[in-house]
Amino acid sequence: MNLFRRSLHVFAAAALVFGVSAVAQQTPPKPVPNPPPAPAAVAVPVPPPPDVDAKAWVLMDYTTGQVLASKSPDERVEPASLTKVMTDYVISAQLASGKIHFTDQVTISEHAWRAGGAGTDGSTSFLKLNSQVPLKDLLYGMIIQSGNDSAIALAEHTAGSEETFANLMNAYAKQLGMVNTHFVNASGYPADSHYSTAHDIAILSRALIQDYPDDYAISAIKEFTWNGIKQGNRNTLLWRDSSVDGIKTGHTAEAGFCLAASAKHGDARMIAIVMGSSSAKARADAAIALVNYGFRFYETHKLYEASKPLSTPRLWKGELNELPLGVAQNVLVTVKTGDYDKLKATMDIPATLIAPYKKGQQVGTLHIAQEGQAVLDVPLVALNDAPQGGFFKRLWDSILLWFHGSGKK
Repeated sequence: MNLFRRSLHVFAAAALVFGVSAVAQQTPPKPVPNPPPAPAAVAVPVPPPPDVDAKAWVLMDYTTGQVLASKSPDERVEPASLTKVMTDYVISAQLASGKIHFTDQVTISEHAWRAGGAGTDGSTSFLKLNSQVPLKDLLYGMIIQSGNDSAIALAEHTAGSEETFANLMNAYAKQLGMVNTHFVNASGYPADSHYSTAHDIAILSRALIQDYPDDYAISAIKEFTWNGIKQGNRNTLLWRDSSVDGIKTGHTAEAGFCLAASAKHGDARMIAIVMGSSSAKARADAAIALVNYGFRFYETHKLYEASKPLSTPRLWKGELNELPLGVAQNVLVTVKTGDYDKLKATMDIPATLIAPYKKGQQVGTLHIAQEGQAVLDVPLVALNDAPQGGFFKRLWDSILLWFHGSGKK
C-alpha cells in the first residue's frame, strides 16, 4: 500500500510538471489577424443613399446577402405581383425535383381564366378556358407578361389548388428565412393576410438567382408571344441599362408600383427592392439609382478561405493534441469603399476542448466587426475528425485537467 501511495504521488508530481505547458495552451487563442490593408488608394467619401420615391426599399449585395441600405425594410406591405417571384421559386424547385416538367400540358381552369380577365392590374397571358398549355409557356407568361392567369394555372397544376400552393409558398418562405411574409395566393391579388416586406423580397430574389439561375434568366427576356399576342416585359430597366437582368414588377392600387431589380457589373451583383412608388417610372428610377449607388460606393472582399486553419487550440483526450479550426465557406464581406482596413476579426472558442469532434462540427464563432459594430458572425468548425484517444491518453489528460481546475475529468 505504501508503495502504491508513493507511486501515486510520483505520478501526480509528474502531472503537475507536464501540466505547465498544458495550462499555457489553454489560454484562449489569439484573435485572427485583421485583414491586411487594401492597396493604397485615394480615399473616396461615401454619401448617404439616394432619397428615392418608395414607401419601403432595400439595397442588397448579392454575393454576401448583406443589406447595404434600406428604408422601412421590415414593414409589412402588399407585394402585388412581386408575389410571383415566390411562385417562380416554388415552380423552379418543383421542376428541379422532377415533380413537374416543362412539357406538362396544363389545363386552364375557369378560376385561372377569370383571373386573366379581371386580374390585379390587368396582367394576363390571354389563356383560353379549358385549353391546354405547356408548362414552360405558362412560366414564360407569368414571368415576362406577369400573367395572373398563368400564375394560377401553374399553382393549380403543381399543388391541385391555389390555396394548397399558397401553403407551399409559405413553407418555402419559412425555409428561406422570410419572417415577415405570408401568402394566400400565387398571383399577388390583394387579400387579407397577404403581405411581405422589402427585406423578405430581397432574400427571396437572392435565393432565386442563386438556386435556379436558368429559370431566373427568363426574367431578362424582353418580350413573349402567346395566343398571337406579343407582350413586352414590364421591367423597363431591361431597355435602359444592359447590366439589369431581372427580376419582376408589380402594381395594384393598394400596393402602388413595385419592382424587384438586379444588375451585374463584373463579379459584383446588386439587388434593389422598391415597394410603394408613385408610378412605373418612379419605381424604375428608384431601383436603378439604388443599384448604381451600391456599385459605386461598396466593394466585396474575401477575408478568409474555406478549409484553411485559422486556429489550432489544445485538444484534450484526443488522439492528437490539437484541433484545427476554420470556416466551411469563404468569408466574404461587403463594406463601403475605403473601409476595408477598419474591419476587425476575433474568435470565440471554448477554453477547454475535449474529444471527440466530427469534421464540420461547429466549435466556436468568428466575429467580424467594424468600429465596434457587428458585421458578420461565421461558425468556426473542426476541419478534421478528432476521435478520442486511447485509455491511457484520456486518463493522463483527465489528471492534467483535474490538477489545473478545468472542471472536466
